Amino acid sequence: MIAPVWHIAALQAGQAEALGALARYIWERHYPGIISQAQIDYMLDQRYGAALVRQQLVQPGHWWKVAQNDAGMISFVHYFLDSDPQRIKLDKLYVHPAWQRRGVGAALLDSVESEARRQGRTTLTLRTNKHNHTALAAYQKYGFVVTAQVITEIGAGFVMDDYVLEKTLD
Repeated sequence: MIAPVWHIAALQAGQAEALGALARYIWERHYPGIISQAQIDYMLDQRYGAALVRQQLVQPGHWWKVAQNDAGMISFVHYFLDSDPQRIKLDKLYVHPAWQRRGVGAALLDSVESEARRQGRTTLTLRTNKHNHTALAAYQKYGFVVTAQVITEIGAGFVMDDYVLEKTLD
């Protein structure tokens, strides 16, 4: 087996700005046509501010990991312990478009599953936009099933219209 040309590591506080820039790059290419540009900007500001990311890095039960190569960060994942003692919430998993379908997302997902098992959790849960067909197909490929539909007001007149997906761990 050929070793990947990238590696996974814990996100460092000094990488918070780079993570925000990567998130913007990915979102600007993925979400138009799914949500408005105004909502993209709002959600990026709300979820990827460097101060928020740094706060989550030191918060117990939260993890940020990145996949990176010699050129820099190519993917990231954020997950945390759910209030339900059986679940871990997969909050964010994004891969730079040039690195999609190369195993990066699967490796990050494997790292989340490993941490879930270490924490004694039996279920991964996540939410994704109902119209995000690419993500839905990818998650279903990895064993997630749709368990609910939710609409959540997120402020500034925006809503998230999502499916809840779950995966039971072996």
